[in-house]
Amino acid sequence: ISRQRSWGVPIPVFYDRETGNEVLLDEDTLEHIQSIVAEHGTNAWWTMDESELLPEKYRGEAEKWKKGTDTMDVWFDSGSSWAGVAQARDELAYPADLYLEGSDQHRGWFQSSLLTSVAANNQAPYKTVLTHGFVLDEKGFKMSKSLGNVVNPLEVIDGGNNQKVDPAYGADVLRLWVASVDYTGDVCIGKNIIKQTFESYRKLRNTARYLIGNLADFKPDGLEGSNAIAYEDLPSMDKWMLGRLSAVLKEVDSAIDEYQFSRATQELLRFATSDLSNFYLDVAKDRLYISGIDDKRRRSCQTVIHAVLEGLAKAMAPILPHMAEDIWQNLPYDVPTESVFEGGWPRESMKYPDYDGKQWTLVRNLRDDINKMLELARNDKLVGASLDAAAYVYVPDEESRAILNKLDGDEDLISPPIKTNGVDELRTALMLSQVKLVDSPEAIAEVCDEKYIAETSVSGCVVGVKKAEGTKCGRCWFYDKSVGKHGLMYDGICQRCNDAIAEWEVGTDQKFELVVPEEQPVA
Repeated sequence: ISRQRSWGVPIPVFYDRETGNEVLLDEDTLEHIQSIVAEHGTNAWWTMDESELLPEKYRGEAEKWKKGTDTMDVWFDSGSSWAGVAQARDELAYPADLYLEGSDQHRGWFQSSLLTSVAANNQAPYKTVLTHGFVLDEKGFKMSKSLGNVVNPLEVIDGGNNQKVDPAYGADVLRLWVASVDYTGDVCIGKNIIKQTFESYRKLRNTARYLIGNLADFKPDGLEGSNAIAYEDLPSMDKWMLGRLSAVLKEVDSAIDEYQFSRATQELLRFATSDLSNFYLDVAKDRLYISGIDDKRRRSCQTVIHAVLEGLAKAMAPILPHMAEDIWQNLPYDVPTESVFEGGWPRESMKYPDYDGKQWTLVRNLRDDINKMLELARNDKLVGASLDAAAYVYVPDEESRAILNKLDGDEDLISPPIKTNGVDELRTALMLSQVKLVDSPEAIAEVCDEKYIAETSVSGCVVGVKKAEGTKCGRCWFYDKSVGKHGLMYDGICQRCNDAIAEWEVGTDQKFELVVPEEQPVA
C-alpha cells in the first residue's frame, strides 16, 4: 500500500462503514471491478459510487460498504507491468527481450519486476537488463532550469532562434552523440560536444560522397553490362581492403548485439578515417583519376568501393538512418531494394577473409615513417606534394625485406607494368615518384640529407627522402626520367598517361586537348 500518495492505481477493497474492520474482497467483486476498469480505466474507482462498483449480488448492501482510498505501491504497480502489459498484449512477449532503465532502477523497477514474476511464475520477466547513467551538462553538472544549463534535444535537431549560434544539426547528429558516448555511466552534452560530434558526422558523410562520386560509370556484378572484377582477380591491396571491411562489419555487428553502441560507432569512424581516407582512398586517386576508363586497376578499385559503400550504408543505418537512406537513394546504379532498410544487415560483405594483413600493415607503417620525413622536407620547401619526393629505404629484417621486394616496381612509369600489377607497388602505395630499396643505411646517407633520414621507425626500416628525379608528368604529376624522351603524341606526360588518353580517344571518338598549366613563380 502506498501511504505517501493521494493518487495512483486503486486497491479494489470495500470496508464496513461502521466498524472499518470487516473487508469485502472476493472473486465476484474483483471480476466486476476488472470489467469496469477495462472499459472506463482506473479513474472509474474515484468517479463511481459503491452501488456502481459492487457486483449485482452485493448491490443491495451498497450503503454498508465504503470503497477504500488506498493506492497500490508504485513499485508493485510498475513491477507487475510484465503481467498487465507484456503478457496481456498479443504483439508483446513474456518474458520481455529487454528491460531498459536508469541505474537507480536496480533497487526499483528491475527488482520489483523480478520479485513479482518469480513469485508468480518462478521466472524472471526479462531476458536481458540494460542500465544507463544520466545526462549532465558539458561541465558535468546536473541540468536545471534555474542554472540555465538544460539542453533541449529539439534545439539540437531544429536549431535555436539564432541559427548562427545554435545551428540545426538534425536528428542524425543527436543520434550519433547518443551512440558514441559510454552510457553505462553519466554522460555530458553541450554545444562544444555536439559540435565535435558534427565533425564526426561530416567525416562519414564526406567519405560516402567521395565513394558515390567514383561509381558514376560502374555496374555491379549481377547487372547487365557489369564491369566489376571477380574477387579472385583483384590485386592484393583490394582483397586486403575487402578483408578489412568484413572485419569492421563483424565488429560493428557484435558491438550492436551486445548493446555497445559506442564501440560500433568508434569502429565505423576509425574505418572511415584510418583505413579509407588516410590510406586506401588516398592511394586510389591514382587509379581512379589517371588510369584508362576500363583499366583493370580502375575497375577493381570501383568493385571494392561499391562493396565498401553498401556495407557502410547498411552498417550505419541503425545509428544514422537518414544518412544511410540518403546514400541509398543516391547510388548511381540499380539496387534490388527501394530502401536501405529493406536489404537487411550486409552479411554478403562479411564473408571476405583477411588477406596479406602483415604486408599492408608493414606498408602503412613505412608510409607513416616516410611521411614524417616528408613533413620536415616540406617545411624546408625541399618538396611540396609527396609526388615531388623520392624515398630510399633500408630494410634490416629479412622477412620485411622479402615483402617489400615483391612490391618494388619498374624504374619508369610504363603501361602495362612489368614487375608488378600497378596496384601492389610501393610507388603508388606510398604516393612517391620513386622508391629505392637499398642494401645499407650508408647508401641512404650518400643521397639524402642527414636531416631527412630516420633511423628509428615504426616499420623497423631506415628511411630517407630527397627531391625526386626526372620530369613531372603534366597529367599524373609523378616525376619520371622518361617523360618527353619517347616521341609520344603528348611529350609532356608519361607513357602511362599517353596510353590512357589514347584509350579515351578511341573509346569516345574525340580528340584530347592537353592543357599544361604554366609554372607559377616561386614566392
